[in-house]
This record gives sequence, C-alpha cells and structure tokens, in this order.
Amino acid sequence: MRLVIARCSVDYAGRLSAHLPLATRLLLVKADGSVLVHSDSLSYKPLNWMSPPCTFAVMEPDELQFEAGVTETWKVSQAKTADLLVISIHEILHDSSHELGIDPGLQKDGVEADLQKLLAAQVELLGEGFELVRREYMTAIGPVDILARDASGASVAVEIKRRGDIDGVEQLTRYLELMNRDPHLAPVTGVFAAQEIKPQARTLAEDRGIRCLLLDYDAMRGMDDSGSRLF
Repeated sequence: MRLVIARCSVDYAGRLSAHLPLATRLLLVKADGSVLVHSDSLSYKPLNWMSPPCTFAVMEPDELQFEAGVTETWKVSQAKTADLLVISIHEILHDSSHELGIDPGLQKDGVEADLQKLLAAQVELLGEGFELVRREYMTAIGPVDILARDASGASVAVEIKRRGDIDGVEQLTRYLELMNRDPHLAPVTGVFAAQEIKPQARTLAEDRGIRCLLLDYDAMRGMDDSGSRLF
C-alpha cells in the first residue's frame, strides 16, 4: 500500500461529476488497484475513490496546470465504466509504501457466525425453491458467506452482516465481480442479508442489482414468533 499526504485538488467524472478544491489530503493506493482520497474527518469514509479494475497513470502537468502550481497529475480510469478520477498534486508532504501481505479476512463475531449457520439451515428465507450449495465458499479474495442456487438453478452469493453498511455492499460487489468470471458459476447474483441495513447501503446495493434481505435473529433461533405479533 502506498500512502501519500499531499496538497491536491480532485475531480471525478462519470455518472456524476464532483470536485474537491485544493486542500491537504491522504491518498491511498492499494495493491488491488483501488485509489482512495481521505480527509481528516468523515471517520473511515473516503471523500472520493476509484474501485478496481482500473488503470493508474502519473502525468506531467500541462502549461496551464504548471502555472497553477500543479507538480504532477494522477489519472485513474475505471476499466468497465470509463469513469475518471483526476488528482492534481501541488505538493507532496509524505510518500511511503508498505507491503501488508495477504490479509486473513474479517473474523465474524458470534452473532454473524450464528446468522450464517441459521440462514444456511433455513435457506428458504432467501426465497421459494432456494437450495444451499455450501457455506464459506472460498474465492481468491476471501470466503463468501453462503453460495446458494435459486429455483431456476442460478448461482446466488449471500453476504451476511449484523449491521449492513456500505462496506458490506462493496465487499459483496468484489465477490460478485470475481465469481462472474467463472463460467461454472456465472451468472451470479447477490443478496445482502443483515439484521439492520442502513439506507445508504440499501440504495447502493439496489443500484448494483443486489437484493437486500432483513434477518430476524430471534425468529430464526425460534425465540420469537414473528407471525403472532400485532405489530
């Protein structure tokens, strides 16, 4: 991973356009090809980013850019959508690279692990005619919680969270991109299942063709009869 702290401005062009004026920011260039722009706020969320597969190029500034103080320009192009992220560097304050190695992946807490077991045993909650293929289906970038087949026999990848946020949708998106390259599995659709799904995560999932499913943990454990409630 490369970490750069720089005074820069950022422009994004794609389905929507966005501009970040000149300021000091943290730029992350990850081994998977993704590029993220962070400020000293918004917690873990980047101000802007480009997800792989994408191409990264460092360009010399043109005359107008040079006169404006730009020392180099980063151009990051999305291979599938042609979206473009342009980072205009004015001054680099820090630049370092670190080899992080292979990450073992997120270790799920007890509730997430229980939800996975329960949903695998009650796979009909995904829909009529669904069948379990296996839990923890391994891919090159980590295990998918559940691989199932729908009533038509098509593959379905299920990502399970206690609280579903944007990171979970991004994780499932990466799994789907990889699995859909496998002719033995494709086409693969996705289900994002959680006890609670944040509105932003639901919007992103639906935009990417991923179905959202709310899980009732107590009902799945047989501790609450949701059918007998008044509300």
